[in-house]
Amino acid sequence: MQSLVDWYNGSLGNFMPKEVFVFLVSMLPLIELRGGLVVASLLKIPLIKANIICIIGNIIPIPFILLFIRQVFEFMKKHNIFKEFVEKLEQRAMKKSEGAEKGEFIFLLLFVGIPLPGTGGWTGSLIASLLEKDIKKASIAIFLGILMAAIIMDIVSYGVLGNIVS
Repeated sequence: MQSLVDWYNGSLGNFMPKEVFVFLVSMLPLIELRGGLVVASLLKIPLIKANIICIIGNIIPIPFILLFIRQVFEFMKKHNIFKEFVEKLEQRAMKKSEGAEKGEFIFLLLFVGIPLPGTGGWTGSLIASLLEKDIKKASIAIFLGILMAAIIMDIVSYGVLGNIVS
């Protein structure tokens, strides 16, 4: 993440507020809130402000993924647009979803909330969508998972008590 911060400082720092950069980082797949909070910490954004920015940035793509990703994937496969990539994504999501049938709410909450590689709001939404889970329950589980991830990443990025009021 330090290299991402260095890139920002060297190229965008004079043009884009650091809060906007952190917001955009939090929207990116794979990086999401987890990376956004690390970047925010490195850019010395106060903890509470960073949480608000990163949580909102991470939440924005979720409804679109839940509502539209299956249609987008079907269109891409039908028209041979990144067909192999889409099929790999679907297989990966289905593999990660093993065990989701039982306790789907808790599964999604923990899947999104425990910051491990390949987990997060994007993948959790993809799994919920591909398994055709109830959108309201999935949205709540994913939102609570994002809050859980924020708490865990606050401890990792900012320290238990440090930088709370900077």
